[in-house]
Amino acid sequence: MATPSIIEAFERAGQGQVFAFYSQLDAAAQQRLLAEAAEIDLAEVEQLNRTLLGKNAATVNLDGLAPAPFAPLPENGGNADDWAKAKAAGEAALRAGRVAAFTVAGGQGTRLGYDGPKGTYPVTPLKKKTLFQVFAEKIRAAAIRYGKPIHWFIMTSHANHEATEGFFKENTFFGLDASLVHFFRQGRMPAVDFNGKILLETTGTIAMSPDGHGGSLRALDRSGALDLMKREGIDTLSYFQVDNPLIRVIDPTFIGFHLLRGSEMSSKMVPKAYAEEKVGHFCTQHGKNVVVEYSDLPASYQKEVDEKTGKLRYIAGSVAIHIFDAAFIRRMAAGGEGVALPFHRADKKIPTVDAAGKAVKPEKANGVKFEMFVFDALPFAKNPVIIEAKRADDFSPVKNAEGLDSPKTCREDQLRQFARWFKANGAAVATDASGLPNVAVEVSPLFGYDEDSFADRWAKAATKPAITDGLYLE
Repeated sequence: MATPSIIEAFERAGQGQVFAFYSQLDAAAQQRLLAEAAEIDLAEVEQLNRTLLGKNAATVNLDGLAPAPFAPLPENGGNADDWAKAKAAGEAALRAGRVAAFTVAGGQGTRLGYDGPKGTYPVTPLKKKTLFQVFAEKIRAAAIRYGKPIHWFIMTSHANHEATEGFFKENTFFGLDASLVHFFRQGRMPAVDFNGKILLETTGTIAMSPDGHGGSLRALDRSGALDLMKREGIDTLSYFQVDNPLIRVIDPTFIGFHLLRGSEMSSKMVPKAYAEEKVGHFCTQHGKNVVVEYSDLPASYQKEVDEKTGKLRYIAGSVAIHIFDAAFIRRMAAGGEGVALPFHRADKKIPTVDAAGKAVKPEKANGVKFEMFVFDALPFAKNPVIIEAKRADDFSPVKNAEGLDSPKTCREDQLRQFARWFKANGAAVATDASGLPNVAVEVSPLFGYDEDSFADRWAKAATKPAITDGLYLE
């Protein structure tokens, strides 16, 4: 698109204010502004303004809502034979090289008081390995276990792309083959004011923000990642977010459930710890699986108790762990009639400029950011599967500097996991009532990245070390 036509297109769309200061910019700044403007789909923005900002903006519909069914763990009543068959099928897929890992890693460590990409934040008890190193070692270990290289796709943001790539290069990709690690940027959306006008961040830059983790599906397509997967014979993608070091990055049983049931999108749930826990809820609605955010599900629903079990009725919490079929991702990315992730609005304080070009830092929400959620793909998926996971083995995110989901709680959950593995294999380790050991230890994923791989390696060890403070196994 030639320069004049971009400006004209914005003017025709009623968004000419984006170029209000264009004539005052130097040539380089003009080109940067034009490049940002070229990212924007004006028709999409107009539609979002109409559907999310208008008087008739859609609200969450709870009609026909019910808890979603899931496959419980064998110890909670699940069919042990089904779980064993799933594990065998998943292991066969891994040995065939059909599976890749995918990390959504666009976030910064701001809420942790950390300046840098969140994936570069140190989390392990002794060695202070970063989130990225933990995942890299889990992928390396799984590749060795199943005898096939595992590709790793990492979605960054415009804010942290270069820093993330540089971090991997500085650390020689943590022992991974660099040709198997693929970085690409998340898409962006412009922020608008409450009248739907695109906001400028400065006189020469548009207020752009990431398009949400749901944007990962179209980013996989636009980046060429799906084409690469097809060339490599990969049809199954293990999706997880960057803040959760406990995640079983490569879980053969989960993969097997997904494949055996012909699922296009599968998910893990963990039972909610308490009624108001801030997680999404897996539900069914009109024959489709959906996730309803905690902020959208009335408290009366969240507190509802099943009369037979005495447990919460809406107990299936979403922890952002999914498996996708590659062809399904391509279909969702292509969109088309009735096949597209919806955008959600988030009212935010957005730094901008006034009519004179002077910087404005608002004290209250002055505009709207648009974002997509990956779980909104569920209603479009054929044969969706939800399986139960143990929170203690799959979910301990690092989100907050203190309190819940903090570095402290995550460190303790890692220590509890290591202690469980030691105890299960006959090692003596003292713990408190919560399972927290009285010594600080660390198990590298290269020694054991889950219960099975740890048990195998421990059994092969010629001498079994005493579980003392500072023990590190690799």
